[in-house]
Amino acid sequence: MDSSVKAALAKWPDVPAVYGWLSLDERGRWRLHPQGDAADGGPGDSITNTQIQDFIGRNYASDDQGRWYFQNGPQRVYLRLDAAPYLLRRADDGIGLATHTGLPVHAVTAWWLDDTGRLYAQADVGPTMVEGRELPALLDQLRDSHGQPLADALESAGGIVSVVHPALPGPAPLHRDAKRAGIPARMAFVANPRP
Repeated sequence: MDSSVKAALAKWPDVPAVYGWLSLDERGRWRLHPQGDAADGGPGDSITNTQIQDFIGRNYASDDQGRWYFQNGPQRVYLRLDAAPYLLRRADDGIGLATHTGLPVHAVTAWWLDDTGRLYAQADVGPTMVEGRELPALLDQLRDSHGQPLADALESAGGIVSVVHPALPGPAPLHRDAKRAGIPARMAFVANPRP
């Protein structure tokens, strides 16, 4: 968290939180909702200024209830999450993994494939979903515990498949029975926090 944000929190500790003004879409884009309609599913406007994107990313966290927020000075701005708290991408080296905020991922403890074909990971940084355009390249990197490409393993195996990524330690289970609507509960985050 930025030192200026910490100083503002210390100076004004009781500023009420706000809801409905910010969301994170399935491509890892922060979206501003000037009408306060994020909680109602409004599309919002994409924030394109890279300095603002980076500021939000540095001051992005979750509370003990699994609600994700941007700490804007002394005020918490809770987000609607259209996919997961983090969007997972290949790192700049093309091998490792990183979040849409640039956090490196060092471990994954579980994977889920939902009923709509989205791939999620419980990573050391928190709950993630593989960004759609990254999915084909990431699937090429993933193998089952026998070294077979994941796509082939999914066709031939039933139930849970152990998944290995070249930049991560050990295999992690891939669950294929996930319903998209149930992902927030499985991964312990609140997709649409309300006051």
